[in-house]
Amino acid sequence: MHIDLTGKRVIVTGASRGIGRGIAAAFAAEGCRLAIGARNEEAIRATAAEIGAGAADTIVRRLDVADDQSAKDFVAEVAERWDGVDVLVNNAGQGQSGTLENLTPEQLLAHANILQMGHFRMAQAVVPHMRKQRWGRIIDINAVAGSIPTPDGIPSVINRASCIALSKLLGQALAPDNILVNSLNMGWIDTGQWDRHYREMPPGVSREEFDEMVLKVVPMGRFGTPQDVAGVAIFLASELASFISGVEINVSGGLYGQITYYPKLKREFGEAMRKRYEDSQSQDSAMDAIDAAGVG
Repeated sequence: MHIDLTGKRVIVTGASRGIGRGIAAAFAAEGCRLAIGARNEEAIRATAAEIGAGAADTIVRRLDVADDQSAKDFVAEVAERWDGVDVLVNNAGQGQSGTLENLTPEQLLAHANILQMGHFRMAQAVVPHMRKQRWGRIIDINAVAGSIPTPDGIPSVINRASCIALSKLLGQALAPDNILVNSLNMGWIDTGQWDRHYREMPPGVSREEFDEMVLKVVPMGRFGTPQDVAGVAIFLASELASFISGVEINVSGGLYGQITYYPKLKREFGEAMRKRYEDSQSQDSAMDAIDAAGVG
């Protein structure tokens, strides 16, 4: 079987880096007409310059999915220039940790405005164009944590759960119009965020030790890549997926229920590594004292 997306009119949000960038590059390589947006205009234009060569045409604009007018204007420009929209990839947004003790309602609402409302705004803007042509694909990029809650991640858990619920709801509601909506739930995808998590570790922890700890909960034993996600997105945008709507697909290397154990694993690992570092510092101090006393 052959996937042919040549000329399809595709929107990818949050496309300046990570998963969004990988998905945008894959659609460009398929010869699609590609519209990409992100809040950082300089970054999204740099991305377009690097990945857009294979695309049939490109639209590159600043896009803030947390703003009603920005979302409407972006979609309106795409639909006017290309006479419609075929595929929307709702990718904009990122994870956020937090607990009852350190979160405010305002922080939760701000996160929801990007994720829940961002997905809603973009879907609301593209659906009239898809209905008119009786063909459309909406692919929502979410997270496994939205299906299996993790103890330390209230914003990501509840907002991703809402996004997954919206995806399933629209997958049923829009199916009679041949608009298919599905959710891709991410596991540990290596997009640079793990570099930040590594920097949070105590001194003396090697990257190899950190990765070994993180990947204990991933049955495949490796990080996923943006290309792993892009391949599934390409499939869902094609006619090969013409009878799939309202489902969630985990792109996680087998990671599912194990995710609930990860916060405890990370905390215990951090405590053990901190103790190791403190013990090594004490030993060094003791040796320095012995050397200074001239003993030995």
